[in-house]
Amino acid sequence: MTFSNTAILGLQWGDEGKGKIVNYLASNFGAACRYQGGHNAGHTLIVDGKKIVLHLLPSSICHKDSLSLIGKGVVISYEALFSEIEEISNFTSGITDRLKISPACVLIQPYHQLIDLYKEKSNSQKTIGTTLRGIGPAYEDKVARRAIRVIDTLNENHLKPLLEETLDFYNFTIEKFFGKEALSLNRLIDENLAYGEKIKPMLADVSMLIKKINSEEKSVLFEGAQGALLDVDQGTYPFVTSSNCSPSGIAAGAGCGPLDVGNILGVVKAYVTRVGEGPMPTEINDELGEYIAKTGGEIGATTGRPRRCGWFDAVLMKRIIQTNSISGLCLTKIDVLDGLEEIKVCKAYDNESIDSIFGECMNLEDINPIYDFLPGWESPTKNITKYEELPNEAKDFVSYIEENCEVPVKIISTGPDDQSTIVR
Repeated sequence: MTFSNTAILGLQWGDEGKGKIVNYLASNFGAACRYQGGHNAGHTLIVDGKKIVLHLLPSSICHKDSLSLIGKGVVISYEALFSEIEEISNFTSGITDRLKISPACVLIQPYHQLIDLYKEKSNSQKTIGTTLRGIGPAYEDKVARRAIRVIDTLNENHLKPLLEETLDFYNFTIEKFFGKEALSLNRLIDENLAYGEKIKPMLADVSMLIKKINSEEKSVLFEGAQGALLDVDQGTYPFVTSSNCSPSGIAAGAGCGPLDVGNILGVVKAYVTRVGEGPMPTEINDELGEYIAKTGGEIGATTGRPRRCGWFDAVLMKRIIQTNSISGLCLTKIDVLDGLEEIKVCKAYDNESIDSIFGECMNLEDINPIYDFLPGWESPTKNITKYEELPNEAKDFVSYIEENCEVPVKIISTGPDDQSTIVR
């Protein structure tokens, strides 16, 4: 199997199983690179029978022969980063030697988390269902050109005036608008400088490091967080994340050229899930939805919130596949559908909104899906590793997705661990 620089992209509302796919493929690459998002991700791995949940670190972190890169498009909470490094060090050694971080990353500060919380809880603000980790406000600062970056925390003379000006803005908001206590400038300076000294050995020019890896005839695996339907431009706005988690975010977020990614694999569940608010046309609002959620363990790895479940939406998937140059699909959690008598797949909507200006805006509020009904399979798919061993009905389900989404299904996950994987 020949590998070029490859991106692993979730095509739904996140939680598709990207972490497992990245971990499964990582040994074939010189590095894996996170290019956007923050510690709002929740990538679950099963390594040597142990469950590992990653929020900020790339899902390649347990591979000792591969580098793990955090590109400049990621927003970093120092506290979350070092807490995760300490936790994952219980599973694997040498993390800080192979973890390379861009000094251009924007930092999530305590005031970002406070603003996130106050806005989400305020009666005057529209509830989006964020993770309340300060991700959105940090990206707001980046666009407003008042962000504190990792490089700023390496020099007190540089950090102090930047933080002083930014904190004046936030303390005014915290005190006057939300009626809360202001944050201490000196405390924030001390904390940032201490973390800056701690992160210094891990800093690298990630953009040039990617070029160097490629020059050595090795490839890089780009790992997005969240899913394309949560992309700030392509997703169901305003119920989206604050960054471009689609391939369009790779060039800016990793610092490479737009032609440097030759292969884009989309990860989809055999059904769909969503955490938080926002439209979901195929949502199952009955006991079957609860059964799928329970069987699939659909609890947010980051938030702990239950995920809403729905049938596979081939209409949305076809659009996302076309707008993101997807070359193949990784189909996950097919085993969760084991034993169902009938499986629905949305093949169309009752109007043409998805093909109109409403589709451009992902306006899915008043959409009614039209379903095809496929027979379920009685014999289990769980832990099967060969395609020919799948039940015929499961193969028909895979073929249906390929036909309607117009791309091949290249990888099928039949369980949470790496061994439960079919590569076609």
